Amino acid sequence: MSVQLFVCGGFMGSRLYPLAVGNFAIGTGMFVTAGLLPPISADLGISRSAAGQLMTVFALAYAVLSPILAAVTARLSRRTLLLVAMAVFVAGNTLTALAPTYPLVMATRVIAAAGAAMFTPTASGVANALTAPERRGRALALVMGGLTVSSAIGVPLGTWLGSVSGWRSTLWLVVGLGVIGFAGVAAVVPEVRIPTSGRLRERFAPLADRRVQAVLVTQLLMFAAAFSAYTYIGSLFDLPLPAVLWAWGLGGIVGNQLGGRFTDTYGPRAMVLIGIGAATVFMALIPIANLALPIALVWAFLWGGLGWLVGPAQQFRTVAAVPGNVPIGLGLLSSAQYVGLFVAGLAGGAALDWYGRTGVVVLATGLGLVALLFTLATYRGTTVASAKESVPVR
Repeated sequence: MSVQLFVCGGFMGSRLYPLAVGNFAIGTGMFVTAGLLPPISADLGISRSAAGQLMTVFALAYAVLSPILAAVTARLSRRTLLLVAMAVFVAGNTLTALAPTYPLVMATRVIAAAGAAMFTPTASGVANALTAPERRGRALALVMGGLTVSSAIGVPLGTWLGSVSGWRSTLWLVVGLGVIGFAGVAAVVPEVRIPTSGRLRERFAPLADRRVQAVLVTQLLMFAAAFSAYTYIGSLFDLPLPAVLWAWGLGGIVGNQLGGRFTDTYGPRAMVLIGIGAATVFMALIPIANLALPIALVWAFLWGGLGWLVGPAQQFRTVAAVPGNVPIGLGLLSSAQYVGLFVAGLAGGAALDWYGRTGVVVLATGLGLVALLFTLATYRGTTVASAKESVPVR
């Protein structure tokens, strides 16, 4: 069934809100691990760095499974795929909440990641299909805003709940959020069919384009940098962690929304460079942020806000680079993001074990500088008008 192009803000937004709710559930389910390292390690009898690998295995599974599952499900309508994806995500988190041992918990994270790997890129593709070019940055910001809102509300709430009722209670919260997301998609998201190939080889065809390579490497590096610190933030601060996470997430909400509007106005290149550069500076300031809670709250808000400016710009940049392969391009972008999270989990855990807090801060800052220098070297300037013209209306 073909999709009408709804550009009326309220009507278009009503179709996209369930996609944001689904991403909220996914973001809470993955990012909350950073706030649950102490209760998870105590319950399962493992170290905190080992507990941090729950996010690492989720990220690796997402990165590997995303293109494979996209090929397998290519013939499904996007609405059906969204429902299947959320059902798998809910099942995975249910099994995590019930798993009695560390190996089983790790295995169930792969199932949850499979659902996320199908949902998030598909949600972005649907938002792209339902939106005119001049509103695309804001539409992508709305859908991906579920991830940033999860960091402001879901993660602090889940961290608090895990500290008072056990980390498994937090997983049941994630299950409930996933059920709400499933119901929302079933109720209001229309049938959307976006032409895409089911051949696995063609899923990787855009990688031959140097512009796509540059976007993906930037995505990998900036997420590796940010989440080297975020994954182990509980070991970097002596202050109340839920409050710090709340401020970071609140900043992320503001940054994501401004990032969408600023991308539409100033173009994606400015947002990418400003976001990466500013986030790198704030990661270097972690020791100062740990001096007092008011300082930490301001720092976390600014780090989250400036860092999340990049999200809508990177998606817009991807769509512009592969206008004829939007679903595949966004899927590869998500894979690159989660490869970055995988690198962050391993490298950050090793830095924490070997060099303590200082090692994590140096690692995160160094990766941020590499991301900034790489992007400066590979992302040539484009006008806002030419960027919009390169993105066709679906």
